[in-house]
Amino acid sequence: MKPSGQTRDSPKWILALLGAGLVLAGCERSPMTSVQRGYRGDGQVQIINPRMLAAKYERMSIPEASPPAEGGEPKASAAFKNVQVLGDLSAGQFTRVMVAMASWIAPEQSCGYCHKAGEDFSSDSLYTKVVARRMLQMTRRINSHWQAHVGSTGVTCFTCHRGQPVPANIWFGNPLSQPSNGYAGWKNQQNIPAMQVGLTSLPFDPFTPFLQQSGQVRVEATQALPGGPGASIQQTEWTYALMMHISKALGVNCTYCHNSRQFASWDQSSPPRVTAWYGIRMVRELNNDYLASVAPVFPPNRLGPLGDGPKLNCATCHDGAYKPLYGAKMLKDFPELADGPPP
Repeated sequence: MKPSGQTRDSPKWILALLGAGLVLAGCERSPMTSVQRGYRGDGQVQIINPRMLAAKYERMSIPEASPPAEGGEPKASAAFKNVQVLGDLSAGQFTRVMVAMASWIAPEQSCGYCHKAGEDFSSDSLYTKVVARRMLQMTRRINSHWQAHVGSTGVTCFTCHRGQPVPANIWFGNPLSQPSNGYAGWKNQQNIPAMQVGLTSLPFDPFTPFLQQSGQVRVEATQALPGGPGASIQQTEWTYALMMHISKALGVNCTYCHNSRQFASWDQSSPPRVTAWYGIRMVRELNNDYLASVAPVFPPNRLGPLGDGPKLNCATCHDGAYKPLYGAKMLKDFPELADGPPP
C-alpha cells in the first residue's frame, strides 16, 4: 500500500545529537541519549549510544573533491574511444570523474583496477570495467529518478564502496534457505542466529522476498476484528525480519518511522517511513535491473554459493547510519553523476 500522508519531522535533532555524541565520545563512560521525535506519550523516542555514533562518524571520511572541470567541447564520447556512459560530459569532466572513481573504489590499485596495464584504456578485457560501466548507469539512475528516496543528497560510488573494491555490505542467495533432505533437514529459513535479523529466530533471509521479489510487507490489520483472511504468522515473521534488518542498517529504533500506538497508520508515522517505502522499491529495481545484469561477467570467486551475483540491501549504503555518510551531500560536488549534461 502506498503512503497516504506525512507528518512532522525534526531534522535539527540529528545534528544536535551528532554534535553531542562527538563531545561525549571523549568520556570514558558516556551516558545513553534519548531524543523525543514526536508528541510525548506516543512512543516516538530514539535511544542513541553517543560512543557508537562517534565511532561510525569517524570511519565515514569522504575524500576531498577536486575542483570542477569546465564543460563544453570536446565531449568525452569524441575525445576517447569506447565511452558508453558519461559521453555527454566534456573530456575534462569525464577525466575528473574517472580519477575520483579510482579514489572511491580502488585507492591502492587506482586505474589498474579496471584498466589492464599496457593496454588501450578503451579495452573491456577486465570484467571490473564492464561492471563499473553498469554501476555508473545505476548511479545516474538513482540520482535522477529516485529523489523520493535520496533527495538532493544523491549518491556516488563512495556511498557504497568507501575505498573498497567490494562494498562491505552485500548479500547472496543463502543455500540454507533451500529445502534439503540432509541430516540437518530444512529449518524453514529460521532458527539461525543471523546478524541481519538481530540474532533472533526470525527468517534469516529477509532480502530475497522483499528486496529482490515483490513480497507484501504489511501484515498488521488496519481495523479491529478485520473480516477475511489476514497475514499468516509466517508472513508476519518475514516482515519482522525485514524490519530488524532496516533498524540495524540505519542504526535506529522502530519508532524512527512508526508510531508505536498505531504501527500501520501512515498519518501517525514519521516522514522517514515514506522515504523507506520508496527505498525498498528502489533497492528491488537496482538488484533486478542492474546488479543481476552484470552477474554473468563476474568470475566464480565473486559469486555466491548458489552461483548468483552480489546484491545490495539497506546496509550497503547506510552502514548503520540513519542517512548514508550521515547525510553528506554527495551529488553537490559531482553533478555529472546525474542524467544529462551537468549544470
